[in-house]
Amino acid sequence: LYFSAQEGILMLYHINDLQYEMKICADISQPISSLVFTPDYTSLLLVTDQGTVYSYKPARSGEAVKLLDTSSSCFLAADFLTPGNNYCVSVTISGEVQVWSLEDGTFLSKLNLGVEVHIT
Repeated sequence: LYFSAQEGILMLYHINDLQYEMKICADISQPISSLVFTPDYTSLLLVTDQGTVYSYKPARSGEAVKLLDTSSSCFLAADFLTPGNNYCVSVTISGEVQVWSLEDGTFLSKLNLGVEVHIT
């Protein structure tokens, strides 16, 4: 079970029957607003409400790597664009949908929906 603490720490609870072990996986020092796994569960996106997206690969147990920083105070969410694990899509409060390359964080495309977006 992966979860994030309010301080920006990614944690793992490994649960086996009635026993559990807690492990700190990464500290990104920004509050994490959402965690999203790739469809094949090889990568985990750590999304902050400040517009920064990090990647964490559980099999490698390394540090979280900053993929992109939209530096947008109106940033709402991000998710993988499937099929594959090469792109992610983000959305802002103003309704701008953006596509990014996960290899190097390159901005690729955007679409303005023309409406304000809210997550419920």
